Amino acid sequence: MGLQVDHPEYQFLRLLERVLDKGDERLDRTGVGTKSLFGELLRFDLSGGQVPIITTKRVYWKTAVKEMLWFLTGGTNIRDLLDQNVRIWSDWPLARYRQATGEDISQSDFEARIVSDDEFASQWGELGPVYGKQWRRWVDAQGREHDQIATLVETLRSNPASRRMLFHAWNVSDLDQMALPPCHMVYQYHVNSRGELNCLLFQRSCDLFLGAAFNYVGASTLLLMLAQQAGLKPGELVWVGGDVHVYLNHADQVREQISRQPRPFPTMRLTRHPASIDDYRIEDFEVVGYEPHPAIHGDVAV
Repeated sequence: MGLQVDHPEYQFLRLLERVLDKGDERLDRTGVGTKSLFGELLRFDLSGGQVPIITTKRVYWKTAVKEMLWFLTGGTNIRDLLDQNVRIWSDWPLARYRQATGEDISQSDFEARIVSDDEFASQWGELGPVYGKQWRRWVDAQGREHDQIATLVETLRSNPASRRMLFHAWNVSDLDQMALPPCHMVYQYHVNSRGELNCLLFQRSCDLFLGAAFNYVGASTLLLMLAQQAGLKPGELVWVGGDVHVYLNHADQVREQISRQPRPFPTMRLTRHPASIDDYRIEDFEVVGYEPHPAIHGDVAV
């Protein structure tokens, strides 16, 4: 049975096509170059159990969920990720190590040393005050720490009509200490009259080929967890992108992805009800019906 052209993944594929066809060609921070558009919006309905795990190439959704769970711990060192076989944050500390030492160490050897050597991990595995630090331990001018996630959960439970249910990571005083300033930087929540929890994610910068699919999974996963903790139902994920771009060395891969027909989105459910937002683990997430096209490789621009 064929899919209708209103399959929600077509929003994403059309955006990729617009960027390639109409995007402004720019020399970016990495030196690779991009084609870029500014100001885009996609909407995904999660109320029926489906989640936007992109199907036109395989997305390793467990990696995205593990990353989100790591953010929620407040962690900022890649060792915690490497212990779970998650390597998506290794490029930045590896580049810093190579630049500082002049040693042309391979990524696998660098990661192995991070895992096995406490002192090395402390010095070279640290990313600085990135997402988790800002979400769970934002420090204000008086030195007080603020747990934005705990505050959000409490507000969802006690005052779901609030227009102040959000958290963000763009802490101006900490930006120069971060391995990478936050891309998915503001998450705002809304509860409608049907008891559905909606999320608007603003992303200032998005690598559409490599990053976007992970962001959709991470935001959806967080929405499911928050809804469960607050006794709500999943609603809609609204994604807003600022500078949305395709790196020039990914153009062929993107055209290959655009040529593929989307398959039905899978469903995701939580297999238990943990006591708090801090108690989820990867085994709590069950995805059914994910039958994607094959993976398409592309190198990260650092």
